[in-house]
Amino acid sequence: MTSPASSERSSTSVAHTESEPSEFLRAREGLLLEAGRLGPVLDLACGYGRHSLAAARLGLPVLAVDRDEKALRALQQIAPPLIQCVRADLETRAHIPVAPASCGAVLVFRFLFRPLARAIVQALRPGGLLLYETFTTHQRDLGQGPGNPAFLLDPYELPRLFAALQPITYEEIVSEGPPPAALARLAARRRA
Repeated sequence: MTSPASSERSSTSVAHTESEPSEFLRAREGLLLEAGRLGPVLDLACGYGRHSLAAARLGLPVLAVDRDEKALRALQQIAPPLIQCVRADLETRAHIPVAPASCGAVLVFRFLFRPLARAIVQALRPGGLLLYETFTTHQRDLGQGPGNPAFLLDPYELPRLFAALQPITYEEIVSEGPPPAALARLAARRRA
């Protein structure tokens, strides 16, 4: 049986299947390339893999993790050998299926499960990069997307969740879309 929260998260992920990566990721490809020298890129709640594919196009090995078997199968069919797909439900416990300090970068786009914050930090190697972009509570004002507070960040909550990391940049914006989205965006590094 699917909980209402899980159902909302799943429908949001399926509805959000653009092929182009976020402009936030594209603007930080240099940082991602640098972090990729430390270890593989971990794309959490990857969906159909638009960010996994972007990292692989840069020549970086990627571990793409999602609970949606259909999305992972679709990604696997088009994925270059650099992408390894792993099925895992990240919302069942505060655990990520990687060894501690094994990833050069962690990508999280349009997904929020607060109990994972510590595990995300622990997955990064010293000097590793976190790129995180997800919805804020202002998304409700736009009349679309997630409405459940479990999937919406309060103002300036994202840098507080990752206070153990050294921030590179942080912003809260309303993108024009389509569709428009109220987003928090954080780039941060694990201290060496």
